Amino acid sequence: MTAHSTLDAELIAWWDCEAARLDALAASARFGFMRRHYERKAAEARARAQVSRVREAARRGAPALS
Repeated sequence: MTAHSTLDAELIAWWDCEAARLDALAASARFGFMRRHYERKAAEARARAQVSRVREAARRGAPALS
């Protein structure tokens, strides 16, 4: 992971990577319940990244990207 200027910027990168990892696990899951579990976790990771994205945008005085 590269150096980021703020904790929120680091968290955005972390949660985006985690969501991508969970999406890959969901795509390769054998059973539907495992796929749904990974998809739910990936959605949670994207939501956490969005929280940090909003805080980072507020810090910079710019509108948050969706």
